[in-house]
Amino acid sequence: MKKLFRYSALLLMGGLTTGQAQNFTGFTPARQATEEKAEAEFKKHQSSAVFKKHLENLSSVPHVAGTPENERVRDYIAETMRKAGWQVDIYPHDIYLPKGPGDIAVELVEPIRQPLNIREFLFPEDKYSKDPRIMPGWNAYSGSGDVTAEIVYANYGRKEDFEQLKALGIPVKGKIVMARYGGNFRGYKAQFAETAGAAGLIIYTDPGDNGYTKGLTFPEGPQPSESIIQRGSLLTVPYTGDPLTPGEPALPLDGKTKVKRLDPKDVALHKIPVTAIPYGSAIDILKRMTGAKAVPAGWQGGLPFTYRLEGGSALKVRLMVKQEKAMTRIYEVVGTLTGSEFPDEWIIAGCHYDAWSFGATDPNSGTAMLLSLTESLGKLAKTGQKPRRTIKVAHWDAEEFGVIGSAEWAEQFRDELTQKAVAYMNYDAAVSGRMFGASASPSMKKLLIEATQAVEYPDSNITVYQHWLKQSGRRGGSTVGIASSAPATVANEPVIGNLGGGSDHIAPYMHVGIPSLNAGTGGPTLYHSANDDLFFYDKFADPTYKMGPMVEQVVGTLALRLANADLLPYDLSRYANDLSTHLKAAEKAIKAYSPNYSIEPVLAAVAELKKNADAAETARQDYLKAGRTDKLAELNKTMLQLEKSFIDPKGMAFGSWYRSLYASSDPYSGYASWMLPGFLYEASLKSTANLPDLENRYKKAIQTLSERLATLVEGISAGKPASLGGGKK
Repeated sequence: MKKLFRYSALLLMGGLTTGQAQNFTGFTPARQATEEKAEAEFKKHQSSAVFKKHLENLSSVPHVAGTPENERVRDYIAETMRKAGWQVDIYPHDIYLPKGPGDIAVELVEPIRQPLNIREFLFPEDKYSKDPRIMPGWNAYSGSGDVTAEIVYANYGRKEDFEQLKALGIPVKGKIVMARYGGNFRGYKAQFAETAGAAGLIIYTDPGDNGYTKGLTFPEGPQPSESIIQRGSLLTVPYTGDPLTPGEPALPLDGKTKVKRLDPKDVALHKIPVTAIPYGSAIDILKRMTGAKAVPAGWQGGLPFTYRLEGGSALKVRLMVKQEKAMTRIYEVVGTLTGSEFPDEWIIAGCHYDAWSFGATDPNSGTAMLLSLTESLGKLAKTGQKPRRTIKVAHWDAEEFGVIGSAEWAEQFRDELTQKAVAYMNYDAAVSGRMFGASASPSMKKLLIEATQAVEYPDSNITVYQHWLKQSGRRGGSTVGIASSAPATVANEPVIGNLGGGSDHIAPYMHVGIPSLNAGTGGPTLYHSANDDLFFYDKFADPTYKMGPMVEQVVGTLALRLANADLLPYDLSRYANDLSTHLKAAEKAIKAYSPNYSIEPVLAAVAELKKNADAAETARQDYLKAGRTDKLAELNKTMLQLEKSFIDPKGMAFGSWYRSLYASSDPYSGYASWMLPGFLYEASLKSTANLPDLENRYKKAIQTLSERLATLVEGISAGKPASLGGGKK
């Protein structure tokens, strides 16, 4: 009786009205009834204790890619999925990877000699902080060098920050640059510093961005304290994946396969030494800066003195990094639950498993959730409720070094994924707090909303959707894979971001063209630090361990509806809406330097797209309401190619590996999403030379999508039984 009352209350509050209380997108009434039973059974299997057990087993020791500890994590993942009844395949790749941090030193040379700390403190409360396997703070793919030089402060080290230094007459050549984390991918800080002639780069977390200005610091609170260091990769080659095998899989060096590899000296890796330090060490440098100029507005950080642009000739700092690189074996672990009716249609969920240290939130909260999911879906399968389509759960390696493992796997199976992949769903650090958020390609947004409307938020009488709606729509804390640019919005919806860079959706979405999403919960984070451990998780991320089962229910609902729908549950109408928004934004960016420019010819193609999209949605609904199941394979094959309409073999001007005309990561910041990147790159150069070609390419892509939607309508109509108004007239 209590359960019935609670369900009724959810209906009255609107939490389930477009989910379980109404039609599921893509299902006939009969199939929906079966699906409702499957989802109800699935939701009996989630367990906080099971999620916690997996998280503890995954995160009890530091496990950096390429280490024996990471291989033990790999084996635990594989064995767990095998026991759950999944077929498990392990895919080795040999990639060019740093052998570790190597030798690092940062020290004051003048006016005093003082070595600076490059490690987190030992905290009595946190037993994990004492693990001798914790590496010092470091940045992968740093150049090697030993330099002693004056200091220049460059704010966040963004392109515009170095441009402003030049405009202010501040020389960078031969200096060591100090830049704070934030604003862009750390690798671009190194790239812009090197381009400006810097001798080295030191990166630190400023308390004005994350630290005591935001609240209590670790271990008393969740904010970074004076010794916390953000590690991270600097890789900025114009493609994603192994730096030596652009566009091709880095298959093993076993003599059985021929893989053309670049010579490392021919790859644009950073040459200057770069390392990360905590703000407790940065303060010893910054407080001694005596340059004549204070920083411009917006450049002041959170330390208790006026920041200056130059250190002056009396301040000298030594930066030494000796970092070796070598071919290293990594492993992608993929579990498969083969579909009972459509085995060649794949739903893929993934998360990486390598970490900079313990990785309790990033990534292994997502890894633990996916392991729990494989067990829950395995139990369903053992009772005869196998998914109609194949579900794959993938655990990627070497993500932290540049989103490498998933890119190599996507390149290895590019042709097969193009034909078979229904969706890719990324769950990096997916259970890192209590705030739900998501980013998605347009075709996945409606399904995401429906799934969150079908799951209760813990310790409440509302759904995950309602809780999400009350928030800003973004995960608080780590923004891995979450767009930083303003997404297209629809009234009465939570904000669903656009997919940017920074995680394993990049290759499936931006290289292959698979509809994708990135979702989960977040909160305060000690991102990429040694203290992203189980002590932090227990105390700050989720002491209740209830969020793991909740996220698993959302993820399982998404996977089951994609796997079991009659017609794939894509949002067919959303592209026209989002494209209009993004085209107008691109036009505004171009008009800033070319006032007479109009993007109207491309918008006209969107108007035609909207007609066909609306017609396709109506035809699909009529098809399903009539209980039809004829031509499913043919119709779904057409739908599988909708997203591929934006895949252009020519690729982007800033990197041909990025083949999606619709979305890419920002080539200047690395994390932000660029919607219609061809236009945005042209705008970033303040150029009009390539606009005619870009307009033609975009019109062609939009027209291809429109034609495929028209083909879907024709396919449905052609198969319509005469009794329903079809057939010859």
